[in-house]
Amino acid sequence: MRIKLLFILILSLIVTELSSQVKLNSANARSRNSNDTSDVKRSRGFKNVATIDMYLKFDTDTDTTIVDTTITIKKDYKFNYLQKDNFGLMPFANIGQTYNTLSFNSFSEETNPLFGARARHFNYYENEDIKYYEVPTPWTRLTYKTAFEQGQMLDAFFTLNLSRQLNFSIAYKGLRSLGNYQNTLTSSGNFRFTSSYATKNKRYKAKAHIVMQDLLNQENGGIRDEDIENFESGNEDFIDRSVFDPNFENAENILVGRRFFINQSYDIIKQKDSLSQNELAIISNISLEDKYYQFYHTTAPANEFFGDSFTDDINDKVTLEHFRTSLGLKYLSNIIGELMFALNYTDFNYGYNSVVIFPDENIPNRIKSSFLGVEAEYKKAFKGFGIEGNGRLNLSNEFVGSYLSGKINLKLFDDLLLSGGISISSRLPNFNHLLYQSDYINFNWYNLDSFKNINTQQLVFSLKSEKLFNADLDISNIDNYTYFNLDSTLDQVKIIKPRQYDSSIQYLRLKVNKELRLGNFALDNTIMYQNVISDDEVLNVPTLISRNTLYYSNQVFKKAMTLQTGVTLNYFTKYNMNGYDPLLAEFYTQNETEIGGFPRLDFFINAKVRQTRIFLKAEHFNSSFTGYNYFSAPNHPYRDFTVRFGLVWDFFL
Repeated sequence: MRIKLLFILILSLIVTELSSQVKLNSANARSRNSNDTSDVKRSRGFKNVATIDMYLKFDTDTDTTIVDTTITIKKDYKFNYLQKDNFGLMPFANIGQTYNTLSFNSFSEETNPLFGARARHFNYYENEDIKYYEVPTPWTRLTYKTAFEQGQMLDAFFTLNLSRQLNFSIAYKGLRSLGNYQNTLTSSGNFRFTSSYATKNKRYKAKAHIVMQDLLNQENGGIRDEDIENFESGNEDFIDRSVFDPNFENAENILVGRRFFINQSYDIIKQKDSLSQNELAIISNISLEDKYYQFYHTTAPANEFFGDSFTDDINDKVTLEHFRTSLGLKYLSNIIGELMFALNYTDFNYGYNSVVIFPDENIPNRIKSSFLGVEAEYKKAFKGFGIEGNGRLNLSNEFVGSYLSGKINLKLFDDLLLSGGISISSRLPNFNHLLYQSDYINFNWYNLDSFKNINTQQLVFSLKSEKLFNADLDISNIDNYTYFNLDSTLDQVKIIKPRQYDSSIQYLRLKVNKELRLGNFALDNTIMYQNVISDDEVLNVPTLISRNTLYYSNQVFKKAMTLQTGVTLNYFTKYNMNGYDPLLAEFYTQNETEIGGFPRLDFFINAKVRQTRIFLKAEHFNSSFTGYNYFSAPNHPYRDFTVRFGLVWDFFL
């Protein structure tokens, strides 16, 4: 992996250097509000002088944003392994391991079961995570951050337009980190290649990407029960975390995926004038994805942690081949709005290579199906008022699935946006709830004939205002909630089984964010309140989650540097936090151990000099004086105090 990472880095620098040799009168591109860039000659089809607002990124829905090179507190929140705000996620001790979810998103637009091993998917790039670009000059971004013991993370990205019509981008994010505990090495690679094309008259447009990913984690099952007291007491003999004997060693799991995707559209009617606008386009999507999840455990002891096994050398592997395509029409009118209707086709093949035979039950090896479906979208905006809706329906008797969502936006003032909506969804549980096979005897089941669709109804409300505050409220009702449950523990063997709750669950979630400013000082606050109503404790979340950042920002050294420094407090109340099962790579519900109620304080110094952003953070610096009772899951301690460094370096040629 390090060789691939070095190759991508060298390739990016070579392309950057070659591009700089072309006589384009280059200097750096001019920023809108800082000295980020200067004048430079463009690729064919662009103006001679570029400004930062000409560097664009967009998704398949053509939602376009300008490339942002500023430094804000939001950038500090996103400077992590996932490169997105991880509020509501509790990371494990080593970077690249999984995250425990402190909050629950009940609604999904998926109408089909998802692949399992969801704990491995936090850093897995889905279709909606891929961006496409339009840049007047070649742009390179290098993102680097230190890891834990013998490793680092580097994301190398490069994009250029060969002309105004054609763009390419290539990127590779690689990580290797040994970790502070035994057998917790992480190694991952995410390769992305994108291309976007449009004819000069904009009638035909295409966006395509290829993504190849491999996410490997060594697993140890956490520290032993008898060592929890040694950890929480702060015993000096155990401050070196490598002395802990984990529950097991010689185990690892890996998620590997490859995907090809292309989105195309062609305008049959393209007519615009000052009074009317009518467009009719053919649209098409094709997605082909192969992925597998594999768990290894060599010389596995019987009757310990996972229970009895068919063989001493465990090698569980499950695969999914998923093909989906759609063909439809999109109509755009300044009177009616934007309307889309499409017919789609889905084909999937999930499972294993053999059948498991028990005396009273046979576990089949495959779930396969192919079926048609329909989908539709509608959008309309008029003078501060907007309405949008979308839906999808599977035309299948066996894999029944649907969702319908509607939303209304109302802009009352320049600084006040209100929105509200309703969503209804129904789909089967994930594949690993329906079918699972393992060399461990306890981890074999087939529930396709017995599990029902998960049905969710959700109301959402939102208020956005810089002067007041931002607030998001959702209220959900969930029927047939499906989850992994800790059924029993016998001689340290944890029996984990998929379960379906036969009563309704009501779930309320309110998130409020407000930043207060006084001169160069600011206090950024985000608080989430959650409440679950059910007859049994099957969905556990903390009542309160809080993140509060007090920081100072200013321009120093004659405005050559932007400096930002402060302290961030993260906190959540005690609750029965989900446990982690490394064989399934899933979290399960448990009601034996309460975790939470401990503060996490991070001190940071961030700076921006020209196109370089520098991040220095003392993570969890209070770990030694507020008590060693911090865990990311039962038996899985959170990380201790550490100092980490990173940077983001942009090159505009």
